[in-house]
Amino acid sequence: MKLATIRINGTTRAARVDGALATVIEEFADVGAILASDALARVARVTGPTLPVDELDFAPVVVNPGKIVCVGLNYRAHILEMGRPLPDFPVLFAKFSDSLLGAGDIIPLPPESGSIDWEGELAVVIGSTVRRADAERAAAAIAGYTIANDVSMRDWQFRTREWLQGKMWESSTPLGPVLATPDEIPAEAHLITAVNGGEKQRGDVHDLVHDPVQLVAYISTIATLRPGDVILTGTPGGVGHARDPQEYLADGDTVSISIDGIGTLRNRVVSEERP
Repeated sequence: MKLATIRINGTTRAARVDGALATVIEEFADVGAILASDALARVARVTGPTLPVDELDFAPVVVNPGKIVCVGLNYRAHILEMGRPLPDFPVLFAKFSDSLLGAGDIIPLPPESGSIDWEGELAVVIGSTVRRADAERAAAAIAGYTIANDVSMRDWQFRTREWLQGKMWESSTPLGPVLATPDEIPAEAHLITAVNGGEKQRGDVHDLVHDPVQLVAYISTIATLRPGDVILTGTPGGVGHARDPQEYLADGDTVSISIDGIGTLRNRVVSEERP
């Protein structure tokens, strides 16, 4: 099953996506509300108004997650291109809900940064409350997966040893277009990032140093994970900062991130005027 949060007449509603049509789930304002109500199985049978998928205005899949926990350096190829050793433990940082955008939304390029990079990522969406989860409970707590673009302001990221200031910019992280339940993700699923149609990243989403179940178990040891919380699992090799010469996003570029079983997250970037 695939679920989305869509904008209709100035408000948001959850929807179930079935091929070329989406069924509006009028009872719930967004996917996060479905997860918080433990209604995932029930909405598979809900009927309602339908809309063409190609006409949808996507909001972030989860509009206001309580936590957005991000993992850095989790694909072997990306770790090597950044010149770092394989980590023994997940490298964690956080984002806030103000950073989220929907599929199709404009990514503003802030004038304060001149080194804005793409990072296509598989994102985990939590469906049940867990603390100190073992592997079995961690797997059961995963409601599904979506796509994120962890747009990074590299010049700000590397001002200090901590990455947060390069990662938490407002309206910088598209999340969507849909949440796909785990059964939708094929065994050979790949992530592909393209900028203006040219491939920049390709990676097997299962080839992680720390996989989604391990991440849920690890992070839930630190803090309770609740329905609607999101974990970004890291990006494969091919980011612009590691290229020679380096490449960064520019006004008018379009970034597309596709993952088998989920779909494509596509956003155009536009320079933001200096205030």
